[in-house]
Amino acid sequence: MLPTDPDSYASLMRTFEWRLPARFNIGTACADEPARTAPDRRAIIDVEGDERRVLSFADLARKSRRLAAALADAGIGRGDRVAIMVPQSIEAAVTHLAVYRLGAIAVPMATQFGPDAIAYRLAASGARAFVAFAKGIERARTLPRGLGDVDLVVASNRAPAGAVLLDELIAAAGDTVLEADTTPDDPAMMLFTSGTTGQPKGTLHGHRVLLGHLPGIEIAQHFMPQPGDVFWTPSDWAWAGGLLNALLPALCHGLPVVAARAPRFEPGWALEVMRTARVTNVFLPPTALRMLLAAEGLSFDGLSLRVIGTAGEALGHRTHARATERFGVPVNEFYGQTECNAMLANCAALGVDRPGSMGRPVPGHEVAILRADGSRADVGEAGEVAVRAPDPVMFLGYWRDAEATRAKFRRGWLMTGDSGRMDAEGYFHFVSRMDDVITSSGYRIGPSEVEDCLAAHPDIEMAAVVGRPDPVRTEIVAAFVKLRDGVAGNEALKREIAGFVRARLSAHQYPREIHFVDAIPLTESGKVIRRHFRDG
Repeated sequence: MLPTDPDSYASLMRTFEWRLPARFNIGTACADEPARTAPDRRAIIDVEGDERRVLSFADLARKSRRLAAALADAGIGRGDRVAIMVPQSIEAAVTHLAVYRLGAIAVPMATQFGPDAIAYRLAASGARAFVAFAKGIERARTLPRGLGDVDLVVASNRAPAGAVLLDELIAAAGDTVLEADTTPDDPAMMLFTSGTTGQPKGTLHGHRVLLGHLPGIEIAQHFMPQPGDVFWTPSDWAWAGGLLNALLPALCHGLPVVAARAPRFEPGWALEVMRTARVTNVFLPPTALRMLLAAEGLSFDGLSLRVIGTAGEALGHRTHARATERFGVPVNEFYGQTECNAMLANCAALGVDRPGSMGRPVPGHEVAILRADGSRADVGEAGEVAVRAPDPVMFLGYWRDAEATRAKFRRGWLMTGDSGRMDAEGYFHFVSRMDDVITSSGYRIGPSEVEDCLAAHPDIEMAAVVGRPDPVRTEIVAAFVKLRDGVAGNEALKREIAGFVRARLSAHQYPREIHFVDAIPLTESGKVIRRHFRDG
């Protein structure tokens, strides 16, 4: 944890030391510790329309303890995977902390996922329990194997047949104190991340990931906690942006977190949430900021914000300047990825503030720009962004994929796959991705997963997927499709194909551009040559 009144960036870098405890558990750190010092303080402010539910830290600790005991009674134990597909809510926070305190492994899944995306993650993780909102359970059951080998199905709102209701599970549990004796290196969560080939990989993190995040989030949020801080993000808590950039660091510091959900991000709705809940600290992905700034007729008056943190894609000078002027508060851009997050940051309060940059290294992290031969690049020279290993914020490895884990590291450095450069003052600047991963609205989308889904469409023989530049989303998914013989391509078929992918995967992965082509070029080994369409 960083001091709330640092002398300077240089002094922080010079004096910071990691002091990881021998035993650490995210669940107890985010519930029991705050409850001991301020039991009646608000932990979750659940906002839905005109309704508001408030859960104190004492109740968060009690409910998560009871749920952990109930899961244990149902046979879920240490190391078992528990898939969580619950929108921002009291129920989502309670479930996450219960899984951590049990010593099980949380597998967060976005509420927008379709049946294919759900089924793949359940099978790949080997989840034994599935806690989800009712529609998520119903989607999963539409596939031939349904919920596969899942033993326990828990519904967060209403219970479809064969599922137990979360509140009933908690109410029936005893007050047995169940605390897993976990170390910082014991696994806590599995976040799926996309690559250029194959299906998404399960990125396994230990309990230390929360401790590793704290310095970066504290800097990006102007040295939170400060008196009166209230945190919110529109990002789903299933993603690193919502879970590790917002929910868990805020709870660990004993801060109230706003839970608010809408079918899709709407600028007017977001401003109303921030205004009525008196949000002071917010994490807004760049796409959300651009949408807020582009909306017409909205008032930015009456907000209680003191800082905006943003990450997930490059913000750009123009958007940074407009956001700072419109909101009237500092906008701190920071950088990371699912495997190793929040290790570069800007912080205007610390004098580290270069609009359009990823920031400077956060205390406790060594970051460099490396050439292909492993040597450090010169000032201004492009190379790959790399982070010195070991580091508390780094992942433990890809789930059951030792080869991919080894490939992520080179000569003692974690290689991000992002091209960047460092200027003379030590600020890092993003150049581009070094592979085919698509960055859209803060999501990293693997083309292979979308191509596989497209190939399942009865009219499609083969497809190639690339990213196309977009002023709002950074990139959009563009699909180049070779149809089967005898099938005529038209606008109606494009709409059908887009809907097919959206329904089976998710709303952020469907192709917004579809082009019909006569052929898809392949390498000698049969791989799609995507650069043919990206560079064309």
